[in-house]
Amino acid sequence: MEENFTALDLQLFDERNIPLQRVIKQLHFLKEGITKINLVRPATINDGIQLLNSSEEEKYIELFDQEKEHYNITKFVPASGAASRMFKFLVEFINDFNLGKETINAYINRTKCIELAIFMVGLRNFPFYRDLIETTKKSVSNFNEKKADEREYWIIKTMLQNPKFNFSNKPKAVLPFHSKNGSQVTPIEEHINESVFYQKANEKTSIHFTISKEHQFLFEEIANQFPDVALSYSYQSETTDTLSVHPDNRLFRLENGKLFFRPGGHGALIENLNEIQADIVYIKNIDNVSHNAIKENIHYKKLLGGILIETQKQVFKYQELLDNPEALSSEIINEIIKFCCEKLNRPVSSNFYKFQKDYQIQALKEILNRPIRVCGMVKNEGEPGGGPFWVKHEDGSESLQIVESSQVDLDNPKQIAVVNALTHFNPVDIVCGLKNYKGEKFDLTNFIDHNAGFVVNKNKDGKPIKAYELPGLWNGAMAHWNTIFVEVPLVTFNPVKTINDLLKSSHQPYYES
Repeated sequence: MEENFTALDLQLFDERNIPLQRVIKQLHFLKEGITKINLVRPATINDGIQLLNSSEEEKYIELFDQEKEHYNITKFVPASGAASRMFKFLVEFINDFNLGKETINAYINRTKCIELAIFMVGLRNFPFYRDLIETTKKSVSNFNEKKADEREYWIIKTMLQNPKFNFSNKPKAVLPFHSKNGSQVTPIEEHINESVFYQKANEKTSIHFTISKEHQFLFEEIANQFPDVALSYSYQSETTDTLSVHPDNRLFRLENGKLFFRPGGHGALIENLNEIQADIVYIKNIDNVSHNAIKENIHYKKLLGGILIETQKQVFKYQELLDNPEALSSEIINEIIKFCCEKLNRPVSSNFYKFQKDYQIQALKEILNRPIRVCGMVKNEGEPGGGPFWVKHEDGSESLQIVESSQVDLDNPKQIAVVNALTHFNPVDIVCGLKNYKGEKFDLTNFIDHNAGFVVNKNKDGKPIKAYELPGLWNGAMAHWNTIFVEVPLVTFNPVKTINDLLKSSHQPYYES
């Protein structure tokens, strides 16, 4: 495809600081496809996933509380996504409802839109209900005299389109998810409330949000209410945008002849994470917050952090020993091997013991000298998304990975059987150690599996396109990290994918966890 690039195309790559070879490789993936991941088996309890008893939990929590003063800790929250998907069924209702010619019940029967029925039944339980009703009454003349179906139509339309609300065009982060003490509370505020557990004496709590530049003022309006919290922001870089092609692999161009770039997916955020200077970074999605379970969330955040700190201390100790090979006994080498296998889930090859001591030391250094992630895993309840698996690589080695269904060959019965045996789900509850034993920050781009991206079918201006998305942030972008999975309870996982999720008990004030 390289010969199809024009001088203006090359100029555009240069303006966006996108190397030509990167574009060529992405177009190769679009044309030839991406090799599917080779699943060996799901990670399960005692085979890739740790299950801790209460005394073990308390040990790690105590360790975290004792050690946190020695670390620069922050939270990294991907928060750039608009809330449009949350309101998809309501937008379709506004566009399709025959106002004055049919009832809402008739619409529900016609479209089979059960979500609308649930929304209407639960309307009074949304935190913004009273504000929404008052605004609708002010903006719609004779509101109280209208029929019930018309009133409900105008309530929904106000929520979606009135400038005061405009919910479907705002980021999730700034929407009112909860109601506390008579005030509406956004996900930003809930993340701040949760993050007090790692605050150090006389220092501000640090949280980093990845956002869209156009919405920064909305974040700042909320952030300004919390002067004791250090909030920072970054945007997804244009250099991570990718090209698209027609279904027949021709370059897709806009009407003005320019190539069409689209965001490369959440895997692009590895570049943003790479800029964070903290020692320890928690990663959690913007919509995974709870009205009631903050204590439980803090408990398990400390637990994951304690495991990371203990593991990292041992890794650093072993790396220092490996720097002095003359003093290394075979017993110490075997101890390190056992640690790599049992704690880091990095078994050495069957040929490892045949090699000379110098090679063994070098191989162990390569295993240990990686960023570390400790990931909470919840029991699989049928939620869409990735899960924990043992994966086989081209060199025959195996490692723990978080795998999305789009990475799997779903035409292969053996691979489908592995997926169907999955016991746990990835809620994106991760704590990362980003520095090596010398206190130097890892370059995270050196640990990406660049062959683990996605080819997806999308639509642009009514035309079908094939698009390339980068290896996911906690998938291929962290493929070469050292990984530890730990079971955490479902109470820590409370995502809001549609507006109706706010009606669940974990988001309602009357629920006590």
